[in-house]
Amino acid sequence: MAEAKTVETPVDPADFIAAVEPERKREEAEVLDSLFRKVTGQPAKMWGPSIIGYGRYHYRYESGREGDMCRQGFSPRKAKHSLYILKCGEESEEAAFAPLLERLGKHARGAACLYVNKLADIDLAVLEEMIALGWKRSLAKYAD
Repeated sequence: MAEAKTVETPVDPADFIAAVEPERKREEAEVLDSLFRKVTGQPAKMWGPSIIGYGRYHYRYESGREGDMCRQGFSPRKAKHSLYILKCGEESEEAAFAPLLERLGKHARGAACLYVNKLADIDLAVLEEMIALGWKRSLAKYAD
């Protein structure tokens, strides 16, 4: 079975954020880091080369594949920030987040993340609610 590619690394998230380009993305990464730390109460850790994660959980699929991953996080990519706060695909998850997504502002969605071009496009108070909800649901589903 293949090894997980996204694993916790010893890289200091502050060093990673300091190197983010362009400057606006770096400043926004600092805002996101502060928000995630505030809501989760967890320190930032690097997962793989570009995900800043908070908390950790162990998963095991029916196939037997298992591993560890951050509970939530983000990646300040050049085009758009990738926000990892949703566990999409399950009906209960979609229903729980739908009202918040309607109020969030301009975003796109992927399989398990939100894409935001710039923080000015979204309501940070709604994002804070989403992080809190995702954190709560993650702890309920993956109690460690």
